[in-house]
Amino acid sequence: MYAVIVSGGKQHRVKEGETLKLEKLEVETGGSIDFDRVLLVVDGDKVQVGAPVVDGAKVTAEVINHGRHDKIQIIKFRRRKHSMKRQGHRQWFTEVKITGITG
Repeated sequence: MYAVIVSGGKQHRVKEGETLKLEKLEVETGGSIDFDRVLLVVDGDKVQVGAPVVDGAKVTAEVINHGRHDKIQIIKFRRRKHSMKRQGHRQWFTEVKITGITG
């Protein structure tokens, strides 16, 4: 059984017991969170597709920890103009473990 949820403007395909890193959520570590925006629920041959969301479907998850991804380098370079700009960025994330899918 798996589902497609929306979190942080992105769609994620999740199944029970899986851990994934989402955009930062304001939930304390060890807390529980429910995702109500479920776009698709598949249970064997039974497929429920929402328009845009599946009514009554819910995915529950437990927050494992918060952290930051690896640094990425942003370089803006203009050739023959003696101009270059360097910048780094580390995005915050929340790591969650999917504990249940109801649909």
